[in-house]
Formats: sequence, C-alpha cells, structure tokens
Amino acid sequence: MEQELIVILQYLFLGLLQGFTEPIPISSSGHLVLAREILGIDRPGVSFEAFVNFGSLIAVIMVYYKDIIRLVKNSLRYIISRETDAKDDFQFMVMLVIATIPTGVMGILLKDTIGSLSKSYVVGITLLITGIALWIIRNLRGRKGDKNISWKDAVIVGFAQSVALIPGISRSGATIVGSMLLGMKQETALRFSFLLYIPVSLGVGLLSIGEFVDDPEFNTLIIPYLIAFIASILASYFALKWFMNIMAKGNLKYFAFYCFIVGTIVLLFIS
Repeated sequence: MEQELIVILQYLFLGLLQGFTEPIPISSSGHLVLAREILGIDRPGVSFEAFVNFGSLIAVIMVYYKDIIRLVKNSLRYIISRETDAKDDFQFMVMLVIATIPTGVMGILLKDTIGSLSKSYVVGITLLITGIALWIIRNLRGRKGDKNISWKDAVIVGFAQSVALIPGISRSGATIVGSMLLGMKQETALRFSFLLYIPVSLGVGLLSIGEFVDDPEFNTLIIPYLIAFIASILASYFALKWFMNIMAKGNLKYFAFYCFIVGTIVLLFIS
C-alpha cells in the first residue's frame, strides 16, 4: 500500500511538473529529464509522456476554444462560399498547417537521435540557449497581426518549433521567439504558438497509439496515469493563463533569468 502511494505521488508530481512547464518557455521535456535524475524517479514509458501532453492539449483548447471555433467556422465559410470577410481566418489556418510540416518531418527523421539527448548536461546547455533567446526578444514589440503572417514566416516558426524537440529547448519559447523576431505582435505570437501546438500534439498522440497498445505499464499503472493526466490539464490551464498575463506585461526577462540560473546549476552540480 505504501509503495502504491509513493508511485501515485511520483506520477502526480510528474503530471503537475509537465503541465505547468508545458505552456511557459522553460521546457517541460527538460524539466522531466531533470526531475527523473534528481529524484531518482524511474523513466515512465513514451506513452506516459504522450498521455500527459494530451492533457496539456486539452488545456490549450479550453483557453483558445473561441479562437478555434471562429477559425474553423470562417475557414469553412471561405472554402464553401468564398466570403471575403472570412479570408483572413482561412489564411491563418493555412499558415498553421504550413508551420506544422517542418516539425512533423523533423520529428519522424530524428526520433532516435532526439531520444538519445535526454541527458542532464544537454538540458543544462539548452536551458542557457533558451534563456539567451528569451533575453534577446524581451523588449521587442512587433507590428504583424494575424492577417500579416506570410508562408515564409510560417515555415521559419515551424522550424523553430522543430528545434524544441531537443530536451531543454522550450516549444512555446522557440515559437514565440521565432515569431517575435519576424516582427509579430506579442498577442499574435502567443496565439500562433499555442494554436500551432494543437496539430503537433494531436500528431504526437496519433503516432503514439502503438506505444499505448504495447506499453506493459499502462494497464498496471492506469490510476497513476489518470491522476497525472488530470494534474496536467489543471496545471497547464492555469500556467497558460498566467503566462498570457506575463506576456501582456512584457516580463519575458524573468523566464530568461530562470533559464540562466537553472541551466548553470545543472551544469555545475548535476550533470
């Protein structure tokens, strides 16, 4: 009984950690690597990571559901009847599709290589890189809105997101940095980043179905998995709301400081 409680608490912690760090630019994958090494937690299967990532996906949809409904509705209106007032939302959807392609291709081609990079020293280095990138854009105020995103912008942001496949490189950080360096407004960069997370997360989930079927731990750990899943939804929802407020106030520098401090500690004392 005591051992079962310990396992539940471990998975609850991992779910909260992944959920909280997924939306903010400090790398959820990097923090999971560090948590396992520092606390001696056995590495859960790939299906677990896909499971809690799906929790974060639900949270993102909850926050952006109005935007999603509007984009889908207007895109269909434009496709069916070519109504001009729906064209901007249709083009925004097309840009999301274009930006998804580089991540999908790189994820498939480099899957094995990426898995081998789940080391604490790699996370230490990549957190410092994330911190530098966030510091560079801390005061940027772009002018591009949703309707001004070009296909070139979408491709570049897509490749920025693919870099975040490396543990320690934040997905939200990479896409927001890429978007703002291209001149997007903060609110546009934020919206594009998290709406872009939806197709990517769905793709990862679909590709991980085989992992769920073959994972011997899934049936025996269904309760800890579900607890981590719920924790991930709640933590991601509140973390994303908090991060949106931070972005509105232009306080990205604090995340840069955090990445510098944690990355340095990891390289000096953990790796």
